Amino acid sequence: MLTESRISTPPTLSFDGLPYSPVAHFKLYFYAAVLHILSHLEAPTRSADDSRSPEQVLFEQFPFLASYNDELATFGLSGLTIDDACQSWQAATEAWEQSAPRPLPISELSRVSGLGYRALSLLMAAGLVEEDARFGALFSAMQGLPDQPRPTLTLLSAWWSDGDGYGEVRSLLRRWQELGFLEVTNPGAPRLDWVYQPNPVLWDALRGERLTHITPWLRYQACEAAPALNALTLPDSFRNSLGRIPALVSNRDVQTVILRGPEHNGRHAVMAALARECRRGVIEVRGFAPRNEERWRALGPLAALLEAMPVVHFDLGPGETAELPALDGYDGPLGIILGRQGGLLGPSVESALTLTLDLPDAPARRVLWQHSLGVENVGEDTLNAISAGLRLTSGNIRRAARLARACAALEGRAQAVSSDIQQASRSLNRQALETLAQHIEGDGKLSDLSVENETHEELLGLLSRIRFRETLPGALGPALRGQINPGVRALFSGPSGTGKTLAARLLASELQMDIYRIDLSAVVNKYIGETEKNLNQVFARAEELDVILLLDEGDALLTQRTAVNNSNDRYANLETNYLLQRIESFHGILIVTTNAAERIDNAFQRRMDVVVTFHMPDAAERWGIWQAHLPAGHSLDADFLKEAVGRCALSGAQIRSIVLHASLLALQAGHPLDKTVTAQAIQREYRKIGSVCPLRIS
Repeated sequence: MLTESRISTPPTLSFDGLPYSPVAHFKLYFYAAVLHILSHLEAPTRSADDSRSPEQVLFEQFPFLASYNDELATFGLSGLTIDDACQSWQAATEAWEQSAPRPLPISELSRVSGLGYRALSLLMAAGLVEEDARFGALFSAMQGLPDQPRPTLTLLSAWWSDGDGYGEVRSLLRRWQELGFLEVTNPGAPRLDWVYQPNPVLWDALRGERLTHITPWLRYQACEAAPALNALTLPDSFRNSLGRIPALVSNRDVQTVILRGPEHNGRHAVMAALARECRRGVIEVRGFAPRNEERWRALGPLAALLEAMPVVHFDLGPGETAELPALDGYDGPLGIILGRQGGLLGPSVESALTLTLDLPDAPARRVLWQHSLGVENVGEDTLNAISAGLRLTSGNIRRAARLARACAALEGRAQAVSSDIQQASRSLNRQALETLAQHIEGDGKLSDLSVENETHEELLGLLSRIRFRETLPGALGPALRGQINPGVRALFSGPSGTGKTLAARLLASELQMDIYRIDLSAVVNKYIGETEKNLNQVFARAEELDVILLLDEGDALLTQRTAVNNSNDRYANLETNYLLQRIESFHGILIVTTNAAERIDNAFQRRMDVVVTFHMPDAAERWGIWQAHLPAGHSLDADFLKEAVGRCALSGAQIRSIVLHASLLALQAGHPLDKTVTAQAIQREYRKIGSVCPLRIS
């Protein structure tokens, strides 16, 4: 090679022994770029008495080129002119590609992008310095730019033009830029001085690297590492639908699959299994807006090179829409993961297929708990109890199971019990919920609550409604069955201090569930649309973690809609309308308390499954409240207590405040709680509300 002699009929090269792999394919095009550059290099000027050949002079100036010359000679190019070597190499490469048992990633990229052998060798030339830094010295010398080791537009155009101008070369380089493979490092310079460098992510994929964590926003999972569809715990109807999608993708009937559902519910595992059925890996994409970021352009070529299906996660709030442009350089399936809110626009979703992955039902949760905890690590009774009682997502079940095993091990037990699992579920990552809601403790039973019989019966009915929230639809007729979801919504109304919040806490304790109070100061936002986003976030997290949401003083948000006299009225009504829709679609447990039920919009009351009215306690109920709050060892005589109960029509909260203050006075005096300090505390409570104390103090 690089000889002045010429063989009349160049030999036919063959790469039959080369493995059909991305690494070998990259190597062939790498050498194609080297050959092409060698064909355009000119040896330095020699003196008349210099007996060295032009090749010798060139190799002495750039010794590393001699090693490449020797490597290429081992492929059967020895004795050919450089032009014949280039032609033979191209013919052999194309024949090797065609004989591959299945299309190679670079071949697929070439097909989809419309860029062939010439364009690929040009791309390789732009990135030669990434593989061998010695090419930087060559480029610097050829360009006369000592500090520029990368090729410029002028140099690449001169080497790859066919003698009819630089238009075709510039067009090819522009196309590589559109696909994200090449970046201009000095866009402010004159165009002929533009310097090109390859995108490192795409370059690594081009050379056959398969990194799991490509960037902070991109993760790759190989086809063989994805779960099998049959290994996932899914409803049979949903699994059957997934199994039919690969044929639709192959026939080009479907290109985009949208999967909706709550977070941490196996959505990515489902998409990975679907990609595996399509004989592809997965590129998981998170956290960027496609139209606003240059890296979206590189996603299509990256998916083609990695033989992977892009799966794009969107976390959209109510009313939000993401515009999804088409993926250039890729024509395979696309997966999109969404929550229940938000929409998509763009050519990629015009003929999309949408599936919804709901939370697992009780039988599916039992299988998940059994697999996650291990058959030997949990008893049957515990398994049945947690499967029926904890309505968690599949991902949260797996996370809670790991923590539960650790809790049991700390206590020296081989099997996890219900308390371990309850503790583990409370330890799940709840930061997103706790930024907008406050966890409140609940301890006790509903029987501890002193309320009238009708109120107590309604609370017991609510308790049953929650316990049977999943099995109730099966006991209903077809017309009613389709109108309800597993969500339970309750309204507690009544005067302040009558036990509404306490009842909610006792209800949570009875159900062994956590209860979170929505923080209105964190939820309500002065900027348009932010309140709705915050509400959607707290509702969504509560559904995933299966906690009770408490909206104290709910009339602040559930206020009646008014006539629109100004923009403030309009946006206030919009918030109310959104909250109406979100409460109706809520799949969790919501308790709303108010002491101004008349200010709540009637539409909210119609959407409540249970309405519990709390009244001021009568004398018998007040007696029970006093007895529940008084400390053991008090010295109050029965006559005084009866008089206080009969004359003082106080609420439960007021009685609690009186006993608290009287206990403090007793501690200060150093004696048990007695008539004197209790009377003082009662008078103080009446002064707080601006009324005359009806109790006769002797």
